[in-house]
Amino acid sequence: MTDRIYLSSPHMSGKEQKYIEDAFSTNWIAPLGPNVDGFEKELADYTNTKFAATLSSGTAALHLALIITGVGRSDEVLVSTFTFSASVNPIVYQGAIPVFIDSEPDTWNMDPELLEKSILDRIVKTGKTPKALILVHLYGMPAKLDEIIDICGKYNIPIIEDAAEALGSSFKNRKLGSFGSFGILSFNGNKIITTSGGGALLSNNKNHIEKARFLATQARDKAPYYQHSEIGYNYRMSNVLAGIGRGQLEVIEERVKTRREINTFYRKLLGSVEGIDFLTEPDSNFFSNYWLTTIVIDKGKTGFSNYDLMNEFEKNIIESRPLWKPMHLQPVFSDYPAYISSVSEFLFNNCLCLPSGSNMTDADLSRIENVTKGFIEKK
Repeated sequence: MTDRIYLSSPHMSGKEQKYIEDAFSTNWIAPLGPNVDGFEKELADYTNTKFAATLSSGTAALHLALIITGVGRSDEVLVSTFTFSASVNPIVYQGAIPVFIDSEPDTWNMDPELLEKSILDRIVKTGKTPKALILVHLYGMPAKLDEIIDICGKYNIPIIEDAAEALGSSFKNRKLGSFGSFGILSFNGNKIITTSGGGALLSNNKNHIEKARFLATQARDKAPYYQHSEIGYNYRMSNVLAGIGRGQLEVIEERVKTRREINTFYRKLLGSVEGIDFLTEPDSNFFSNYWLTTIVIDKGKTGFSNYDLMNEFEKNIIESRPLWKPMHLQPVFSDYPAYISSVSEFLFNNCLCLPSGSNMTDADLSRIENVTKGFIEKK
């Protein structure tokens, strides 16, 4: 039977084993330990931030960032509409109100013009400035940081960078996750490196990271007995999973290189097909890890849609998927304020994420090529 080609499956390097074996041999199987300490330092060093806290998920990192920023009930938080729901759920955990901002067509990330329009409109309608901005770097592509940082600075709105898909990406040679008051990383199984499940919170503010660690370990006060003066969470990463992360981080540059090579493979395969375009770095300031290669399909020119190609792949046991359904179209978020152009809905309706795992073999790529060429020739 033909093996399934996945969209982006975990890719172990073999370097993880030494850290896992050390955790077992020293009996550091608890939520904390030397691997956690080491992974946090290595992440901070890699992203050129001062401090990091490793956590159970990127969602947990976002939640803690909102708490520490002071987001509470009825506060408004600006957030990209074109993202995964995990970027938005923690806002609602806090009883706060997500305000959705549409994308611009160059990077598919938050539109700076709509951002400023939304801030001014929210001030008029509510009498107060939004409490924070969650800025997503979609599919590893940096957002238009210069413009967005300037706008947020003008209105004194802290930025929480959701770089869950963007570890290894950079803007003006500076790693993503290092631009905001907080940076968020995810190590879910489909990400460019994984701890099976996990995430991290980045910051240059020591007090913020210490607070995050405190809240993430059930907010236990310093006392000779269990005492709690604040609500806490069970959000810390285990020493075993941190060991996996340390081994993965050793090969991050290799993983980025491979993902970019896969992107080049698809551009050679599809770049000459009329009606197909790619998410592309706008200029040399933008460096994407190309976590997933994504294409726009103009059915009027190609004769087939994104779903037609996706179904053809599925017939051949190859996984692909549409882009994120915008949050303002999700039933659970449909009643929240939204500042919408046509960009995210167009991308959702016309785009496809292609298999991009760094562990795909030459045979996998050849199979994808043959299926794709055969399908296009038939159309």
